[in-house]
Amino acid sequence: MVGQIVGYLRINTVDQDPAPQLEQLRTCQKIFQDTGSGKSREARAGLHNVIQYVRHGDVVMVPSMDRLGHDTLDLYRILDELTRKGATVKLLSEGFTISRDDTQPTQQLLLQFLAVIADLERAKIKERQVESIALAKAKGKYTQQPKLNETDLEQIHILLEQGTSKTEIARQFQVSRQTVYNTLNRNQT
Repeated sequence: MVGQIVGYLRINTVDQDPAPQLEQLRTCQKIFQDTGSGKSREARAGLHNVIQYVRHGDVVMVPSMDRLGHDTLDLYRILDELTRKGATVKLLSEGFTISRDDTQPTQQLLLQFLAVIADLERAKIKERQVESIALAKAKGKYTQQPKLNETDLEQIHILLEQGTSKTEIARQFQVSRQTVYNTLNRNQT
C-alpha cells in the first residue's frame, strides 16, 4: 500500500530560516514543523502531530536525523514509533531509509545499532544520576521535595476525622498510600 509523503522539520529558533529544510521537503504532500531546541518532546507539537498523522504505507521525510531526535535515545524511540505504525522514515542528509521491511537488512541493522546506543545512553544517564544523588547525599544537600504540602496535610487530617480511609485519601491525592503515611509521620515530629 502506497501512502502519503509527509515531511517533518525543526528549526532551533524563530530567527532560523526554515527555507533550506523546506526545499528538501518540497515533494511532500503535508509538512509538520517545530520551532525550538527539541529537548522536550512535550514541547514539539509538530512531532506529536506527525506521529499521530502517519498511517501504514506513509513515508516520513526528515532533512537530517538531528532534526528528528534530540539524542540517540530520543531518535530511536521516534523511529520505533513511526516504523511500528508501518511508516518508512527517510533521513535525507544521511541517505538512510528506515522501515520494518525485512528486505532491507542494512536498515534493520542501523535501527538495532541505534537501539543498542540508546540503551547505553540510558544506562549512562542512570549511572550519572545515581552518582550525583550519592554525592549530594554525602554532602547533605540532597532532599526530595515532599509530594504533599501543608495544605494537603490539613485536608488529609479533615478526611481522616471524617472516617476516610488512608487508601481512599491516597487515591484522591493521586499518591501511594505510603506517601500518605510518610506525610503524616513527617509532620508528627
